[in-house]
Amino acid sequence: MANNRAAKSGFAAEAQRKVNAKYSEELAHESLEWIAAITGDAINTAGDMDNFYEVLKDGTLLCRLVNCIKPDTIKKVNKTTMAFKCMENINAFLEAARDLGVPAQETFQTVDLWERQNLNSVVICLQSLGRKAGNYGKPSIGPKEAEKQERQWSEEKLKAGQTIIGLQMGSNKGANQSGINFGNTRHM
Repeated sequence: MANNRAAKSGFAAEAQRKVNAKYSEELAHESLEWIAAITGDAINTAGDMDNFYEVLKDGTLLCRLVNCIKPDTIKKVNKTTMAFKCMENINAFLEAARDLGVPAQETFQTVDLWERQNLNSVVICLQSLGRKAGNYGKPSIGPKEAEKQERQWSEEKLKAGQTIIGLQMGSNKGANQSGINFGNTRHM
């Protein structure tokens, strides 16, 4: 029984190491510098996991960030260090981030930050929010988002495109059945 528990805890530790291996100190540093620039707060912008967690864990800075991007998005920011109030702040940030255009797959779970389970997903969310900030007149980080480019095709062009057989469909140029024999050949 004790060996089974040790194996499970070893597996959990290995899984946590794999998650932590994806964490990028450079992206975390860039994210914290961007937060400092938007909010105007003097924060430690070192990208190591310990500092990143300490700066963001109570969620107040995240709420302030969202309110700087789009004022009055988060009405109530809890200032206490009680666990459920801090988690409320983080959850309010996540809802606001989705409202500002961050895709759901680029957000994180509240426990990823609060329990320090997956800080890489927090960095990904901040990078995504940083790309969206440009839409609200704020400095952005990361690569610029692609813009939609709609094309208007004439009816004549659309009909011409239907007559072309693309190479993805294949072709039978030079195809014949020579050399193909299934099974055993007939011997006479």
